[in-house]
Amino acid sequence: MFIQTEQTPNPASLKFLPGCEVMVRGTAEFKSAEAAHPSPLAEQLFKISGVAGIFLSGDFITVTKTEDASWPALKPLILGVIMEHFTTGRPVMLNENAPVVSSDDDNDIVKQIKELLETRIRPAVAADGGDIVFHSFDHGVVFLQMQGACAGCPSSTLTLKAGIENLLKHFIPEVNEVRAV
Repeated sequence: MFIQTEQTPNPASLKFLPGCEVMVRGTAEFKSAEAAHPSPLAEQLFKISGVAGIFLSGDFITVTKTEDASWPALKPLILGVIMEHFTTGRPVMLNENAPVVSSDDDNDIVKQIKELLETRIRPAVAADGGDIVFHSFDHGVVFLQMQGACAGCPSSTLTLKAGIENLLKHFIPEVNEVRAV
């Protein structure tokens, strides 16, 4: 198994591409070892000193390190855990078949926002090792949650305002502003 790594715009996060499916559907983010119990992979990664966060997506894993940790020391340990996990065939998540929450009662504006997020924004953000999840829409303001490498990234405000906000305003006149939650 050959695992590739990619830099992200966030210097505290590194993207690991194991060359196989990581998540069957959706994403998962863990910001502590205590919260990682639904994922055997995340639990093992948190056992490495210096790991501060784990983000799991369709075909990649983003690991965020603590401020005092160094990538040259962490990277081989992380690669070893990921390789061992996938070669043993253990599941990434314990309950991957949990039902997806349906939102059929979304109004037309919210449906348009979610469609643009899904088709234009999330693929670009995933390329940088993160994700953006719709939280809510209230009085012209779209609230989004930044995950993975995007959470805490120095350029996340610019991405929200110059990129996502401009795109949403262009296609959906009812959108006045985008804010992170």
